Amino acid sequence: MSLFSRDKKRVTVEEAHRRTQGAHAPDVLLDVREHGEWDAGRAPGAVHAPLSALVAGAALPMAAQGQPLVVICRSGNRSQQAAGLLRARGVDAVDARGGMQQWAAAGHSVIGRNGTEGSVA
Repeated sequence: MSLFSRDKKRVTVEEAHRRTQGAHAPDVLLDVREHGEWDAGRAPGAVHAPLSALVAGAALPMAAQGQPLVVICRSGNRSQQAAGLLRARGVDAVDARGGMQQWAAAGHSVIGRNGTEGSVA
């Protein structure tokens, strides 16, 4: 038995990938980066909701409503904030530690605006 509880509000990018990719993925990957970052490159199948819009009170996109979410940003800071905000609204949300930088470093796909290879901005 560990003296420290595991932080269930955060997941690794490997866990995020497992939970959000594929036809039978149980969770939705919610990318909270701003438009320019999203256009540069994102994970396949991700849904976009900029943190600035969520903070201003915007609703989640339809594809994310009522679904368990794994929230991701560039490095993990904004996603942690967004996941906390969403949990306060009653949403089942965790964030991906290390964000899209770690996602790409782990070799997971990053696609650009036209479906070509993207980059993490």
